Amino acid sequence: MPQPTNRVFSGVQPTGNLHLGNYLGAIKNFAALQHTHECIYCVVDLHAVTVELVQPQLKAQTREIAAAYLAAGIDPERNIIFNQSQVREHSELAWLFNCVARMGWLSRMTQFKDKAGKDAEQASVGLFAYPSLMAADILVYRATHVPVGDDQKQHLELTRDIAAKFNHDFAARIRELGHGESYFPVTEPIIEGAATRVMSLRDGTRKMSKSEPSDLSRINLTDSADDISKKIRKAKTDPEPLPEDSKELGDRPEAKNLVGIYASLADVTVEEVIAEHGGKQFGAFKPVLAELAVERLSPINREMRKLLDDPGHVDSVLNSGAARAREIASVTIKEVRDIFGFLG
Repeated sequence: MPQPTNRVFSGVQPTGNLHLGNYLGAIKNFAALQHTHECIYCVVDLHAVTVELVQPQLKAQTREIAAAYLAAGIDPERNIIFNQSQVREHSELAWLFNCVARMGWLSRMTQFKDKAGKDAEQASVGLFAYPSLMAADILVYRATHVPVGDDQKQHLELTRDIAAKFNHDFAARIRELGHGESYFPVTEPIIEGAATRVMSLRDGTRKMSKSEPSDLSRINLTDSADDISKKIRKAKTDPEPLPEDSKELGDRPEAKNLVGIYASLADVTVEEVIAEHGGKQFGAFKPVLAELAVERLSPINREMRKLLDDPGHVDSVLNSGAARAREIASVTIKEVRDIFGFLG
C-alpha cells in the first residue's frame, strides 16, 4: 500500500457532556483540516473503557460525539467518521505494538500517573497500555499528521518512538517485501489555534472538564443560549481590566482563558483581541464574549439536537465510515502480519 502524504487521524472519547474545550481544542480544528487534508475521525470508544469499565450510556455517548462532528461541519462523504470498536484491526495492531513498546516508555507517561492516582496497582492494564492503542489508532491508517492538544503531545511522541522502533527492528524485512526503507511514518503533530487548551471558567489553572463538580466551570455544547451567557457572566476573573499588551496575560490565568476563548471563537489572534478590547473592564468584555459564544455555538447545538433525535442516521454514518476505515486498516494489518512473519 503506498504511503499517504497528507492523512490526518484523530479521535474523541465518548465520555459524555461534550463541552467548549472539546470543541475549541479538537472538533473545530477537525472541521478546518478537512479542507486541506485527507481526514479520518474516530469516536475512540475502546479508550473509554480503560478507566470506567461498565458504561450503560456508551452507545448514546458515542452517538453524541458523532453528532458533534457532523454538527461542526465535518462532511461524512469527504471524510471517514466511525467508532473505533467497529474496526478490529485497531486492537490487533495495539497488541503487536505492546510487543514493540518498552515498559519504561509506558511507565513515563504522565497521563497514566494522573489517571491512576496514588493506587496505580489497582489501575487496569488497559489504562497502562492506552498509549499503544493510541499509536495503533494512528498508524493502522499510516496517518502522517495528528491534531493534538498539549496533554496528548507525550502520547504522540510515543507513537513516533513505536513507529521508529518497528521500522528499525524490521528494516531488512520491510525492504525485502518492497516497502522501501520504512513502513510506518513518523507522524507529525498539528497544534493550532488560540485555545488548544481551554481552562475551567471557575479556575483558570485547571483544564475545562466534565468531571468538575460545578456545571458553571464549563460550557456544554448542549447548553442553551441563556446558560452560555450566564456561565460567561459568572466566570471567575481578577479585578484588573484587560491588559493592553498580550504578554501581560501570562500571570493572569482567568483573563488569559477568556481572551483565548474569544480569539478561537472569532478566528483571530490573541493580539487582535487585546488590540480591540485591551483596557476594558470584564464587565464590558464578558457580554461581548457571551454574544459571540452564543452566535457560534447555537447552530451547533441545534444541529446536534436534530441529529440525536435521529439515531438511525447517526448509526448509518458510523457504519459506513467503519466499512471505509476497515478497507484501509485491513491492508495495513495484512502487510504488518507479513512483516512479522505470521502464517496465514
